[in-house]
Amino acid sequence: MRREGFEMQVSQPEVIIKEENGVKTEPYEELVIDVPMEFSGSVIEKIGKRRGIMVNMVEKEGIARVVFNIPTRGLLGYRGEFIIDTKGEGIMSSRVTGFGEYAGEIKKREYGSMTSMAAGKAVAFSLANLQERGILYVEHGTEVYEGMVIGNVLKGEDMAVNPTKGKQLTNMRASGTDEAIYLNPPFILSIERGLEVMSDDEYLEITPQSVSLRKRYLTELDRVKKERTKK
Repeated sequence: MRREGFEMQVSQPEVIIKEENGVKTEPYEELVIDVPMEFSGSVIEKIGKRRGIMVNMVEKEGIARVVFNIPTRGLLGYRGEFIIDTKGEGIMSSRVTGFGEYAGEIKKREYGSMTSMAAGKAVAFSLANLQERGILYVEHGTEVYEGMVIGNVLKGEDMAVNPTKGKQLTNMRASGTDEAIYLNPPFILSIERGLEVMSDDEYLEITPQSVSLRKRYLTELDRVKKERTKK
């Protein structure tokens, strides 16, 4: 569709929830992971937070094979984390085993979104300050708009920022005021990466030229109103 010039917005993948005899159920999968023993602890911890239950574990020649029973919801977006946590040395496979009792809320993200409050071009001066708060998805010169997600915040709370704000110029100059700015390489979003890192209240915006994240409600005021209606 991108090759044909289509533009689209994609929401976060959702599983089908069914109700049987008054009990809410959801699809479960058997997850098999082969990973070096040194990374097994991190993997087990992450799967546990996603409501996965370990049913078996064996070790042979330094490689652990761990079998879990996990809701399909818990697996969504985990593959990227798994590659990072195992430094690319782990192997995971899964198969659907059927429906089981609804596992409750699953918190898959431990970080918040960094959302632009202004439209224009991102500038290095602002990005240099923002990269200390988390990981950026944009670089110097990227066109941004209000409500666009430009990175994540490691502390877990969403944050509205202005990546277009440049350094204020004055007619006074002093030694050390024009220090060099160093930017870390941005986390460039692909369709797969975007689906892994996006939140429930975000869309993945896909065009022939780019892939980006945006909030469903672009303005801060609209997002606050929506949160109030939930309560």
